[in-house]
Amino acid sequence: MTNQPAIMGVDIGTTGVRAVLYRPDGIALANQSVEYPLHTPEAAWAEQDPEEIYQATLKVIRQAVKESGLPPRDIAGLCFSTVFHSLIPVDETGQALYPMLIWADTRSQPYVEKIQAERDGQAIYAKTACPPHPMYPFYKILWLKHEQPAVFQRAAKFISIKEYLFYRLFGRYLVDKSIASGTGLYNVHTRQWDDDLLDLLGINESNLSEVKATTHIERTLKPEVAAALGLEPQTAIVLGAGDGVLSNIGAGAVSPGQVTAMIGTSGAVRVITDKPQIDEKRRTWCYNLTDEHWVLGGAINNGGIAFRWLRDKFGDSEQQAARDLGLDAYDLLINYAEQVPAGSDGLILLPFFSGERAPYWNANARAVFFGLNLNHGKPHLVRATLEGVIYSMFSVFTALEGFAGAASEVRVSGSFTRSSLWVQMMADVFGRVISVPGEPQGSAFGAAALGMYALKLVDDIQSIGQLVPITKRYYPNAANHQRYQRLFALYERIYWNLQQEFAEIAEIQRTLR
Repeated sequence: MTNQPAIMGVDIGTTGVRAVLYRPDGIALANQSVEYPLHTPEAAWAEQDPEEIYQATLKVIRQAVKESGLPPRDIAGLCFSTVFHSLIPVDETGQALYPMLIWADTRSQPYVEKIQAERDGQAIYAKTACPPHPMYPFYKILWLKHEQPAVFQRAAKFISIKEYLFYRLFGRYLVDKSIASGTGLYNVHTRQWDDDLLDLLGINESNLSEVKATTHIERTLKPEVAAALGLEPQTAIVLGAGDGVLSNIGAGAVSPGQVTAMIGTSGAVRVITDKPQIDEKRRTWCYNLTDEHWVLGGAINNGGIAFRWLRDKFGDSEQQAARDLGLDAYDLLINYAEQVPAGSDGLILLPFFSGERAPYWNANARAVFFGLNLNHGKPHLVRATLEGVIYSMFSVFTALEGFAGAASEVRVSGSFTRSSLWVQMMADVFGRVISVPGEPQGSAFGAAALGMYALKLVDDIQSIGQLVPITKRYYPNAANHQRYQRLFALYERIYWNLQQEFAEIAEIQRTLR
């Protein structure tokens, strides 16, 4: 081992936190993770305990330091990746007044509709680059103001999990430009909180955190915290960015035209650009990465979660067989899908089990199997589910290319890369070569790489791409692509023809609960 300084990337995700310690050449020295629960007390609600996440974060950092065996002086710094769109109202002492609402919480949908009806939604989007959707803290705060007025009145600050964490570490409320740009309250052109939107909510800048660059460094860890982590108090702590934009770095997609397509629980398609860009059709968002880099993209709600739904609801026998054989039930189901030709013999799934974000931004959308007939069986349902997720990703990809320019490369990440069938399916639907990078830790590596850049251990963001080799490429099948083009066009028409029905069934489901 060399005496190179080590950098830790800490990725605080939706259901768990991971800490990975890297050398500047990209070699991992330690890797620790801890899971925590997600609470859904009502339909459309998604909550977490920020203190639980904070304690889990301390634990993985401490364990990673211990696993590495490095003395504290050899750890040059830590950099944080955190989920976008979380909201925690806290009082003057920093105590949470309400559970943390995460990105998947859509209870504020009626207030999205209210704002769109009463205000210039296009003007709001043009300022914030955040399409109208209940995931954004702007609408979450509006919900609190009207539905939990006592909490709203007591709140001294409205913060994210990033700010909660840094307040506990340093006693200051700091937020990076990346997380700020994903609130729906940050003007991407002035690079400041937007006064008009704050006025609309009845709050001011004092109720939000101080905005800093994603490369901002703090070196004053509370002594007791440093001791608990096994770090020196003067260790460089880099503020970091949101997990979505950092996954681009983690995949080595650091140059214009390099697109990342990620499918985990959800999914996203993203590309780096040098300035904020707005889609006139409001299909995509734009979030900050560094002062010189922005990320355009769109996220879908229903990625691997759709496949999990199929496994849980229709895969009892496969789950039992997998337990008996020491296999993974997903692998058995994918074997079924391999028995069915591309296009699932005319069966199409619109995989909107939990509404949808990009490119439709429709929380009322619902899942639809279309074309089902007596010849279809479980293998068709499995393949149609996998294809439906790829159709959803392709709808974002085509929107992004439509205004941001043609993609020069598509790199993939996320749990779906474990299935060669699923990745090949993406190549066939997209009609593009799909590249699989070698770095498996995604946003954790992205955070570490941003930390390297902030600490000047690498010259620029682009040089990080050299640390992420391509391990495999998938080439599109021309016949399958032609078939998928026809089915995708039908997929899109089905969606647009069901707008009134989506709204009505969503209302019926709300009233029947």
